[in-house]
Amino acid sequence: MNELLNKEPVKRVQKKLLEFDASNKVMVLDSSARTALEAAESLNTDVGSIVKSLLFKSENNFILCLVSGDKRCSLNKLKKIKQLKNISMANPQSVKEVTGFTIGGVSPIGHLKEVEIFIDNNLKRFQNIYAAAGHPNCVYKVNFENLLKMTSGKVEDITE
Repeated sequence: MNELLNKEPVKRVQKKLLEFDASNKVMVLDSSARTALEAAESLNTDVGSIVKSLLFKSENNFILCLVSGDKRCSLNKLKKIKQLKNISMANPQSVKEVTGFTIGGVSPIGHLKEVEIFIDNNLKRFQNIYAAAGHPNCVYKVNFENLLKMTSGKVEDITE
């Protein structure tokens, strides 16, 4: 399992974590954390404490929404915040091109291209939250304030 730590996307996340705080580290799970539910079961934690990293395409840009695992991102709220008519889920190819990660391992940090980030205010409910770290079996633990600092994201009400 430790060979996962040598994969380029995971190393990119680990580098960002260490730049932020030398004690941060990527955890390799025995089972998949591809979905929020799988991650919660693997970590024995509340599904709401899992960060879903969802990439959306707007008319001329991409937006990454970091959403609590027990919530759904609201396209209508996103459209209102951005004052845009057209926003949709990014396709897997765009996710890979923009973030450098495949779906199921998209991390809030370490993207290939700069992307605007919105953070679901529901994640504040938890002392510790868990986010993907570049691979479906890799995650890292962080608190809400540090997620905010690491990503330079904006806290918004973006869920249904």
